[in-house]
Amino acid sequence: MTMGIDAPERGHDAAAPGVKQIARGLFLTEPRRLEIREFELPEPAPDEAIVRVAGCGLCHTDISFYTGAVKTRHPLPLILGHEVSGTVERASPPFDALIGHRVIVPAVLPCGHCDLCEAGRDNACASQTMPGNHIHGGFASHLVVPVRQLVPLEFLNGHRLEDLAVIADAVTTPYQAITRARVQSGDLVIVIGIGGIGTFAVQIARALGAQVAAVDVVDDRLARADALGARWTFNSRTTDGKTIKATLLIASHVSTARWRILEMSGTAAGQELAWSLLVPASTLGVIGFTRDRPEIRLSNLMAFDAVAFGSWGCSPRHYPEVVQMALTNRIRLEPFVECHPLDEAPELFARLATGEHPEKRPILIP
Repeated sequence: MTMGIDAPERGHDAAAPGVKQIARGLFLTEPRRLEIREFELPEPAPDEAIVRVAGCGLCHTDISFYTGAVKTRHPLPLILGHEVSGTVERASPPFDALIGHRVIVPAVLPCGHCDLCEAGRDNACASQTMPGNHIHGGFASHLVVPVRQLVPLEFLNGHRLEDLAVIADAVTTPYQAITRARVQSGDLVIVIGIGGIGTFAVQIARALGAQVAAVDVVDDRLARADALGARWTFNSRTTDGKTIKATLLIASHVSTARWRILEMSGTAAGQELAWSLLVPASTLGVIGFTRDRPEIRLSNLMAFDAVAFGSWGCSPRHYPEVVQMALTNRIRLEPFVECHPLDEAPELFARLATGEHPEKRPILIP
């Protein structure tokens, strides 16, 4: 596919240095209370940039912050949102070359110089910055972020910039997990939970040549996984782990050493199911988050000589490959996102906090 280079955007009335700039944002003032307010953008530090937001995805973590189930690191009031795409309006040398360029803001911004960063585990950086958690996030017209980790977009290839916001979490999070699991062509990847990140996990695994088994409790999501190339689908409300395992052992013809089990439902039931699917020399990754405690027998890990790991967010070093996959449509974004004006956010948050699961990832547009 031929991809042209798009010129960077210029001249969008960005305030000159030293001039006050008024922005608009969705503030969480207390659990379950959101207010749209105007606020004055602070002067960016030399290692920061002001990004004009094109879109910001709304995920389960935002709902957890909204309800108070998970506390933000920054005290309230706080602007939430960590899946951000936009355009750099201000940056100081040597980063001023980014001004006018469209960017993805990684959801996890590591410090780059601690022992974990230097060990190649920067996504676990103890000094990381997460928009919408440590600092004001992307449910706003603008945000101020560390500039060093921004991911420039040299072309859009027909995609809308706001749709690309979901790369910052919904797509890169499963990509890192699949990379950590060392998925290769011909492996069996079992994705448990075909929601916001599971949908993209199916696509990434298929793009890498793996066979995919999709597990969920909603038939419509399983039909979506089937359409995306999953070879097997299982509704875990009606099919238990023992049956799923037996079916795949017979039907896949893949060595159990090449089984990659990825738990993305963020439920105790999903984690228990993932554990029940362990087979000799298999690999299990826990990507979904829940405060509930699953009932598992930890000794199964030893008995099967298996590997289990957790994966948090995604290192910025993986972003260029994910962007390339999205822009060349190896990963499809547009069918699985929907845009909403920022003014609709309070009603949307309230609905999702009741347990409603949207079929498409909401993206808020300032």
